[in-house]
Amino acid sequence: MKAQVVFGIDVGGTTVKCGLFTAEGKLLDTWEIPTRTENQGSRILPDVAESVQAKIRERGIQPDQILGLGIGVPGPVNQKGEISGAVNLHWGFKDVAGEMREMLGMKVRAGNDANVAALGEMWAGGGKGASSLVMVTLGTGVGGGVIVDGKIVAGAHGAAGEIGHAAMEPEETEHCNCGNQGCLEQMASATGLVRLARRYLEKSEKDTLLRRGKLSAKAVFDAYAAGDAAAAEIVEEFAGYLGRAMGIIACVTDPERFVIGGGVSKAGQPLLDVLEKYYRRYAFPACKDTPLVLAELGNEAGIYGAARMALD
Repeated sequence: MKAQVVFGIDVGGTTVKCGLFTAEGKLLDTWEIPTRTENQGSRILPDVAESVQAKIRERGIQPDQILGLGIGVPGPVNQKGEISGAVNLHWGFKDVAGEMREMLGMKVRAGNDANVAALGEMWAGGGKGASSLVMVTLGTGVGGGVIVDGKIVAGAHGAAGEIGHAAMEPEETEHCNCGNQGCLEQMASATGLVRLARRYLEKSEKDTLLRRGKLSAKAVFDAYAAGDAAAAEIVEEFAGYLGRAMGIIACVTDPERFVIGGGVSKAGQPLLDVLEKYYRRYAFPACKDTPLVLAELGNEAGIYGAARMALD
């Protein structure tokens, strides 16, 4: 018999990333298809199924070679592989795993995309060698994934790991996209960092590189790396919120390491250094030495994690 394989699928709002892997985690092939969100996203899963079937035919894969398929989707997914809703895909309730299983006739596992990405980093990225970790994804929002003993922690409602919506600022008056106020995402995402910077610049007359050119998370960290005093104050505020949140998370999950990903993580070691300072300040003594590392798989973390999930 030829080598056994597994499929990993990562459904995004614009494209669906697909991967074919060996059981040992070697990536054999990647491809993408558009995410067709019209008509309440009714074509998304059938498109995925058709694409997978086409890849099976193209590569001459036999049924007894296929170990299964994992799929990550943007929303809370319960243990049965059902999603209560995905706004970006225009989905309401959907039995993701069940529908894919019926269309493909193979084992299917479904999970939240951030949790799945965390599993991918544990399998083949910044978390390799660990069995328990927390991934913190700093992008447009703040995502999270919790892995304990090699398994995704999904929770009763599929919402475990939604760390971006931890209430970190009780004095905040603006609303988060989730409807609450003072969420970590409002301060520690890429957009949150820009928000902190704008507020700072409105109150301060300090000369700063941030008053020249477009304000972005990258611009803040570039100015910080250049020794800009205003940028330093903004980054310290940002890291204070995030480090405190991670200290709280560590009290609950006690991970072997934190893996930091997303666009903001491109700031690299300067981000880790300032974040570690605040994490160590707030963490429970037994957790203070938990390593903070950068994610390594980038946009492929989701397909790696989805494939790994299908092997369980």
